[in-house]
Amino acid sequence: MDDRPLVAHIIYALSTGGLENGLVNIINRSPPDRYRHVIICLTTADSFAQRITAPDVQVIELHKRAGYDLRCYAALRRLLKELRPAVIHSRNMAALEAQLCSVGLRNVKRVHGEHGREINDLDGSNWKYLLFRKLMRFFVHRYIAVSKDLEQWLIAMVGVNTRKITQIYNGVDHSRFAPEFVKPLALLPARWQQHDGILVAGTVGRLTPVKDQQLLLRAVAQMLETDAALRDRVRLLIVGDGPLRPLLTQLIEQLALQDIAWLAGDRQDVPRLLQAMDVFVLPSLGEGISNTVLEAMASGLPVIATAVGGNVELVEDGCNGSLVPPGDQLALSNALAALLHDDSERARRGANARQRVCERFDWDRTVAAYLRVYDELTGRAADR
Repeated sequence: MDDRPLVAHIIYALSTGGLENGLVNIINRSPPDRYRHVIICLTTADSFAQRITAPDVQVIELHKRAGYDLRCYAALRRLLKELRPAVIHSRNMAALEAQLCSVGLRNVKRVHGEHGREINDLDGSNWKYLLFRKLMRFFVHRYIAVSKDLEQWLIAMVGVNTRKITQIYNGVDHSRFAPEFVKPLALLPARWQQHDGILVAGTVGRLTPVKDQQLLLRAVAQMLETDAALRDRVRLLIVGDGPLRPLLTQLIEQLALQDIAWLAGDRQDVPRLLQAMDVFVLPSLGEGISNTVLEAMASGLPVIATAVGGNVELVEDGCNGSLVPPGDQLALSNALAALLHDDSERARRGANARQRVCERFDWDRTVAAYLRVYDELTGRAADR
């Protein structure tokens, strides 16, 4: 009989994203003798599930319909009774209400993670969501916030007792994401390789409104209109896929950036594509803690990011990158031009970024912190 406690991770969907990437890393890197894991997707899972390398991890899809799907929640209730998890760990607002399906089940500890907010509630002030979150305080035993910004929001806005919150940063794989002195230009479009000395600005992320890649396109177009010295050298690499892709494709044509910008789609070679960049840009309207910023920093890239959420906890303006106001096209254009013009400053800030990540952000440390939370809630901490 397997006496390892079961952790049931409830998420909205398992597909490309920072939250999902963090979940997979935690499961893959956890010692197999500590806990068993199951991932319950309220909707569906795609090929991203193939990144799970830990043995015997079941991924269950409930195919939830839009809105309040009673059929889905009834199925979830039956599933939880059958699985009998020791810990139910939900992530973000879309999965928080699923915790209600565990009320009344014996010997269950509830953990809820806040990883960032979507476009319809960027500052976490939506009164309906806040009211529901305040109600859920009575059922959730422990909150995990991936940034200090989210931790303070849980205390100030949601009213969660500080003793119920654990702040845990995401980690990054320092060996997989690392600088490369010879840029892998062969990965880039052939038309770019015909020009010597190109400078690549890039971003990685799901193509959704909250990531605001359209601002980056407009900022690059503005920069090239006013800066003749960069006009023939700069290229823009956007890695990722999502519902915003048709709009971005149309905007590239409107701005006449077809020869400058490349929508690379979802890729398995993100570490190598980061090595092909000179500057990393994250123009998000809101963030928890960005995995892609951590990965870019580990790759030795200076980062230009909007001053929102956890970005200000990763990027120190003038040290390892630049911070700009969200939605500010001119500020982003100016910050990008300044770094692209200055080779030595890019190198200095990139080296600082790599050092900062290696000193402070590591997956082993992150996984150990998550396991400590589970141990404390299940009473295994005393045994260990």
